Order: sequence, then C-alpha cells, then structure tokens
Amino acid sequence: MKKAAASPAPAATVVLAVAALLLSSAVAAVSGQQQPKQTADNNPRLQKAYVALQALKRSITEDPKNLTTNWCGPDVCAYFGVYCTTAPDDPHSQTVAGLDLNHGDLAGTFPEELGLLSDLALLHLNSNRFSGTLPESLPKLRLLHELDVSNNRLTGGFPQHILCLPNVKYVDLRFNNLCGPVPPALFDKPLDAIFLNDNHFDFELPENLGNSPASVVVLANLRLRGCIPPSVARMAGTLNELVVLNAGLRSCIPQEVGWLRELTVLDLSFNELQGMLPESLAGLHKLQQLDVAHNELWGHIPEGVCALPSLRNFTYSYNYFCTEPQRCLDIRRVDDRQNCIAGRPDQRPTDQCLAFLHRPPVHCDEHGCFGPPTHY
Repeated sequence: MKKAAASPAPAATVVLAVAALLLSSAVAAVSGQQQPKQTADNNPRLQKAYVALQALKRSITEDPKNLTTNWCGPDVCAYFGVYCTTAPDDPHSQTVAGLDLNHGDLAGTFPEELGLLSDLALLHLNSNRFSGTLPESLPKLRLLHELDVSNNRLTGGFPQHILCLPNVKYVDLRFNNLCGPVPPALFDKPLDAIFLNDNHFDFELPENLGNSPASVVVLANLRLRGCIPPSVARMAGTLNELVVLNAGLRSCIPQEVGWLRELTVLDLSFNELQGMLPESLAGLHKLQQLDVAHNELWGHIPEGVCALPSLRNFTYSYNYFCTEPQRCLDIRRVDDRQNCIAGRPDQRPTDQCLAFLHRPPVHCDEHGCFGPPTHY
C-alpha cells in the first residue's frame, strides 16, 4: 500500500520567513546601534522565552545531534534553531518569532511553558520523536502562523486548541498516532494547507469541507466515512491538490470534483469508490496527475479526461473499466492494468469481469453518495 510522503513545510515558505526575520533584525540593529544587546537579563519578552526554552530543553530526553547544546545562558537569540526579530508592538524590543528544530531526531514531550512564546510565528518541529500531546497553552501563541509537528509520535485526539489560534495558516499533523474524529470547525479556518494523513483519525467528511480556502488538502491513510460532500465545489478557485488515498472512502466520485478548475493533483486511489468516472473531470484543464487505481470503478474512460492538456500521469489500474479511448495511451505515463479492457495486456480474467458486471448496480445520488439499493 503506498504512503503519502512526509515532507517539511514548503522550502520557499521557510526560506522567506527566515529571510524576513533576519532582515528585520538587521534593520533593528542599525537603528539601535547604541543600545546594549538584548538578552533575558534586560528584556522581559526574552526572559519569558528563556523560561519556555529551558523548559523545552528539560523535556527533551534524547538529543542525538546535540541541537540544544548551546541552549545555555540569557542570550536566547543565539540558541540553535531560535530566530529573533523586532517585536510586532514595540520597535525597540527583540522577541522570539521562530523555533525550527526540524529533522532533529529529538525525543521528549512538549511542556506547558511553550505558551510563554507569545510572539512566536513559526513552530517547526517535524521529523522528531516527540510524544504525548500538544500543550494546553498552545492558544496563547496568538501570532502563530505555521505549526508543523509532523512525523513525530503524538497521541490522543485531534488537538482542539489549534482551532483557537487566530492567525494560523499552515497546519501539519501528518505521520503521528492521533486518533478519533476531526472537528468540522477545522475546515472553517482560513488555512493555506491541511495535512492530516497517516494518523488514526476516524470521521465523516463534513458538509462544510468546501468552506476551506486551502490549496492543499491531504487526507491519506485515514479512516473516512461517508462521501465527498457537494460543498467541495466551493474550493474551485483555491484547491490545487486533493489527496484522499487509502482512506476507506466508499461512494461514487461526485460531479462536483470536476469543477475544481485549479486542481493539479487528484489522488483517490486505494478506496472503495464505485460507479463511473464522471465526465465532468474533463473540465480539470490544469490537472497533471490523476490516480483512481485500486477501486471498483467501471464503464468507459471519458475521452475528455485523456484529452486534458496538462495531464502527464493517469493511473486507473485495478478497477473494472471496459473501454478506453486510444488517446489515453498517448499520455506520458498511463497505467490501465487489471481492468476489463479487451485487447489490452495484463487485464482481469474474463470470469472475474463478468461476475462484477452481474452484481446489482450501485445507486448514487446526484452528489455521488450511495443512495438506497435498487430492487428488482
């Protein structure tokens, strides 16, 4: 079974954020040349940051790369992974605005004192071995813009206090051991990206899914129920990538998916999708990658889908499609194996195809959700 790849926050985002922090620090240095260096000894904000960072250091049980070795003394702005800049409400005061310990292989837990970092904009702690839960003090980080705690060992339910962060735009919780439902209110947040994949979340896609302005939504390797709600059409102007692979999705593919005109990646593979591939997908003119493999789709492949101008990778193997237009085979990367397409190599046995086609037909409503069974 394929897995959604782990990755840190987009490199461009991190580079631009750090550059902004360093630039503002340089400007502050020029304008305050006669001022003494600000440390925890003479700056109350840095004093609070000192308390928070020392608490985090004590909570770290393993630091194989010695990332926190220089976390000593009052000069917290010199600590590895700590980025300072001018305070947003005081041009004469320095504050901690970023903490980046990505890929540190650190083991430990998150102390409540992290809430003292009240000016923090970036919290990047992915690819470590932090366990337990996010601190209850998290809502005190009211300026937090990016939260990345992916690829750790966090447990418990969805951290509801994320919903209390007024300025957060990027949330990455993937590759942890979080479980239970995901609150529908998450999709009302003005997030640029939502990564929930590779956890043990178990929930039904909410009706307000389409309220999200996110450009990337990854819900892979979860336990989803229900169907893709018709509100997804409201994401037409913003959504670039929708990945819902191996998520237990059991429905037809709704016509509304074909209205997501900005979509470049659509991966619905390894689910229990049934019915036919909707003709509306021919409207996804920016689509580059389409994967619907390992489902129970049948019928014909719409010619308009294979004619999409940007499509470079089309995978529809391990379904029950009967026909495909010749132009599908002209796509750079196409995989039509294990279907029921006459004359193509590596297809399902004839008796398997006949048995599938003689099953009672699945009835889906106009939005792709399973309706009541048809009786004869």
